[in-house]
Amino acid sequence: MKLSRTVAYAIQATLQLAELDSNTPVPCSKLAAQGGMPERFLLQVLRSLVTHGILQSTRGVEGGYSLVKPPEEISVLELIEAIDGPMASNLSAADGLSEVSQSKLHSALEEVTTTAREQLQALKLSQILPAPKPIAPINDFPSAN
Repeated sequence: MKLSRTVAYAIQATLQLAELDSNTPVPCSKLAAQGGMPERFLLQVLRSLVTHGILQSTRGVEGGYSLVKPPEEISVLELIEAIDGPMASNLSAADGLSEVSQSKLHSALEEVTTTAREQLQALKLSQILPAPKPIAPINDFPSAN
């Protein structure tokens, strides 16, 4: 399974919004610049996330995009399906197998898809956030010698 570039942009943008930990809307241009994504393409991605209830859009000078729910409540599966549609098995049994073999192999492939869906539903945006950068200690105080 390989995520599409569009899904990768959706995950990147939502991670950026989650890192801000604020309800202040962020313009598409800022998300695109910080994430190294093409702005016009990202705009389409963000619109799809708004349509699927993951992001909200605020118009105006102070407008932009923000998360509708906390990152702990947004699954990676939601992001994937908001962009690529329902996740289905794109694995298929090989041609030339008997009907019985094809049926058994198809059942196994369906189980793989079900397991993948369950894992991605359980994986929340908050779990894939990068670790916060440690704050360097301030050593500007003169020593008492």
